[in-house]
Amino acid sequence: MMREVSGGSPQAGDDGAAEGPGGGLGRLHPLDWLAGALLALGLLAVVTGLLPSEPAAEEMRRVGPLVVFLGTVIVMAELTGRAQVFDVVASWVARAGRGRYPLLFGLCVAFASLTTIALNLDTTAVLLTPVMLALATRVGIAPVPLAMTTVWLANTASLLLPVSNLTNLLAADRVALSPSGLAAVMWLPQLASITVTALWLWVFYWRRGRRGEGQDRYTPPKAPVAGDLVLLRICAVACAGFLLAILVADVPLWSASLTAMAVVVVAFAVRRPRELRLSLVPWRLLVMVPGMFLVVATVDAHGLHELLESALGSGNDFVGLLRSAAVGAGLSNVLNNLPAYLAGEAVVPAENHEQLLALLIGVNVGPLVTPWASLATLLWFERCRWHGTRIAMGRFLGTGLLLSVTGTLAAVSALALVS
Repeated sequence: MMREVSGGSPQAGDDGAAEGPGGGLGRLHPLDWLAGALLALGLLAVVTGLLPSEPAAEEMRRVGPLVVFLGTVIVMAELTGRAQVFDVVASWVARAGRGRYPLLFGLCVAFASLTTIALNLDTTAVLLTPVMLALATRVGIAPVPLAMTTVWLANTASLLLPVSNLTNLLAADRVALSPSGLAAVMWLPQLASITVTALWLWVFYWRRGRRGEGQDRYTPPKAPVAGDLVLLRICAVACAGFLLAILVADVPLWSASLTAMAVVVVAFAVRRPRELRLSLVPWRLLVMVPGMFLVVATVDAHGLHELLESALGSGNDFVGLLRSAAVGAGLSNVLNNLPAYLAGEAVVPAENHEQLLALLIGVNVGPLVTPWASLATLLWFERCRWHGTRIAMGRFLGTGLLLSVTGTLAAVSALALVS
């Protein structure tokens, strides 16, 4: 069980990654070494001919817009967090709960889900985790329920929009679905996975006797005082404009995120220029993603393809969907959800759209067991450590396994109904 110890919120510069989603420039985190190693291995494969130049170039053409999107949306989200947008919303959620845990529970589930859906799972892990933990400290409630709500919904609420998860971007491109088109297909699987997540969150972490000392009520916090109201409003409008652009106008994600980031950066340049640092750029992701694409393409060309072809099959019926989701979830917990999706996508027949979406469910909802199953979970563990919060791995693994199995099953069943 998680417990809070002395510490508090991290200050910029306490650790390489504490300064922003990509980590500081002066101190390398183990994940930075991993990202660099992946890129080096990918480039080595191209140079030595293990990965032919033509498929390598195709991978880079595909990853280019994704890298632009990742870099811009995380910078936008980090600055939005510094403008206190998330703090204001989190405080509003706690006050709207009126001191009652069941109401607070529903509001926190909605808040974490909407953050993941609208801004992506890594943003939830990086920015919402410290906000929720700080909120727990200020109002004197146990941090365990808030922390687990964040990490579970960062993964299970990432099905609805292309922006919600990098794997969604890849899948939407493969099946030629716009953001609104993907939402039209995945709304019921998303609802199912959030519902199952909420059920297990209440059973394991939020019900009386599980949320600390068995408190019946909590004290709602006072409304936070914005340090710069103008900046807060500009960032909030930029985020809203970004969502409208991708949902209503169906503009390219990289274009919408780049525009929104530019608005936020200009606002900070005018109001708080000292906040604009190179450490805001998620260097780790920008290095890791291209490297991961190249490495997976290389491994895929030398035997993984045939192995996964046998494991996934080509069935587009309900059993085939379950099989694909199970393989995706299992491989995600062994490796990581992004390479698991990339390897599986190369095997699924082009015409089997439902099978590919089932694989997507497996790699989004399933990676809840091991700490390395998704980058969001790794980032969450780091944020909890910086805050002074610890977790016993036995409980994390056990409850995560149960949610992984039941959540994936529920979402695949919902996909079958929609299809």
